[in-house]
Amino acid sequence: MTKLSVNINKIATLRNSRGGNNPDLLKMAKDAERFGADGITVHPRPDERHIRYADVRGLKPLLTTEFNIEGNCREQKFIDLMLEVRPDQVTLVPDALGQLTSDHGWDTIAHKAYLSETIGIFKNAGIRVSIFVDPDEKMVEGAADTGTDRIELYTEQYARQYAGNREEAIAPYVKAAERARKLGLGLNAGHDLDLQNLQYFATQISWLDEVSIGHALICDALYLGFENTIQLYKRLLPQ
Repeated sequence: MTKLSVNINKIATLRNSRGGNNPDLLKMAKDAERFGADGITVHPRPDERHIRYADVRGLKPLLTTEFNIEGNCREQKFIDLMLEVRPDQVTLVPDALGQLTSDHGWDTIAHKAYLSETIGIFKNAGIRVSIFVDPDEKMVEGAADTGTDRIELYTEQYARQYAGNREEAIAPYVKAAERARKLGLGLNAGHDLDLQNLQYFATQISWLDEVSIGHALICDALYLGFENTIQLYKRLLPQ
């Protein structure tokens, strides 16, 4: 079974655009679970332009599914928050300060020592660790050397190439995923997966543990409804 974790950053963006608490982020996270989401993902950034640190603290006692928090572990504030909240999973992303959205994976070879130390901190606190990587077998091998539990394949390249040649688009991801499986790593994926390209990705890499989807899912929900959209995404995943 491949789990669907719903990223609620865009809900927070909408709320923040007018101030106040509409939409109610905590209620929508609970509704996402009620509608079938297998987990909730958030990605707090230092400027709190969408998910706020207070949101993370508020979500932790409410959620009954998996809580996945993405972020830049080079920020001490982020590390401190993770050790306070202790989510089920922390996904380490190499964002730069002020970056609009995640756009690349870790160089797991160049940053091996740093990643190994940071991953050890989280694992000692009982938190499963996943690190964001590009579909490169060498980066997957480097990830395994850091002691991480899982990797998350950064799928923007796949999504961008899918319409033109889906077989060519998926090829490096299959190789990277197969290498991860041989190395005993769990496997997540995310970024720009949607109702058009998700099923092919998930059937070609059927051993996926989890996909994290936010922007496309929230956009679809504007037309299709939140509950219906979550169910449509779940039907595309191996059960």
